[in-house]
Amino acid sequence: MAKRVESPSSINTFKQCTRKYYYQYIAGYPTIPNIHQIRGNVAHTTLEKFYELDAGTLTEENYARLFYGRIQTVFISSWQHYKPQLQGLHLNGDQERFYFEETMLMLMNWAQQLVETVGTAISEKSLSIQDAFQQLTPLREQKFVSDSYSVQGFIDAIHQLKDEVQIIDYKTNASFEFKDEIKLQLAIYSLLYFEKHGTAPSQVGVFFLRHKLKLMDVDEELLALARREIALIHGHTSKTSRIDDYPRRVGPLCKWSTGQCDFFEVCKPFESDAKAKKEAILTEKKVK
Repeated sequence: MAKRVESPSSINTFKQCTRKYYYQYIAGYPTIPNIHQIRGNVAHTTLEKFYELDAGTLTEENYARLFYGRIQTVFISSWQHYKPQLQGLHLNGDQERFYFEETMLMLMNWAQQLVETVGTAISEKSLSIQDAFQQLTPLREQKFVSDSYSVQGFIDAIHQLKDEVQIIDYKTNASFEFKDEIKLQLAIYSLLYFEKHGTAPSQVGVFFLRHKLKLMDVDEELLALARREIALIHGHTSKTSRIDDYPRRVGPLCKWSTGQCDFFEVCKPFESDAKAKKEAILTEKKVK
């Protein structure tokens, strides 16, 4: 079987539960939209378009005000763009207002830290506001595809700082830590960058929008992690597409107090193995 082109998301799904991977990436069952996914898209769109600000309008006296105004304007526009998807969630007015205001606060937090960073660049490096803004404007939404590794990924922001490169991902997570799935995502981004440019980024990290930027150094150990996990998934998925070879991993991520796995109804994780086996056979026939 040919190798699938994987991504950090698909690899992390495989590690979380191989049956979930089967349903999503082999059977092609649709996932269910949720507020966290949609508002994440809103935040990413806002941060991508923020930098389209006309730097010629900036002065040392007005840049903070313009940054705050820009982030609010772009956020409201992005929220409206995703309005059809938000309406599909059937949130009540209070719920939508809560997520709107919470996301706005996250983005204002990001803007405040950009204001501080630009101010430091102006005062400590004697840069003009235009030069400071230009130097701090990253490459955005860059797609990397590796034919040799059969993996791809979209990088939110790439900052070139003198002789150093930082790769940044934006997240709306409540937690402020590099969990294993985040570390693997950053490792794969580092490997993709290394393959394309022949040199690894200096650092990778996440701007946790509720908190601040958190970075880690890129070393051979991080690149090796990416190579190992990519090889492991290809070693499995390139050999079989039988549902029995993708066992369920029953646990707290199947169903929780406020939701459940997208494939809970078809998987029926808490039923007996016999019933699950019957469901697996029916699912596999549908895929074929």
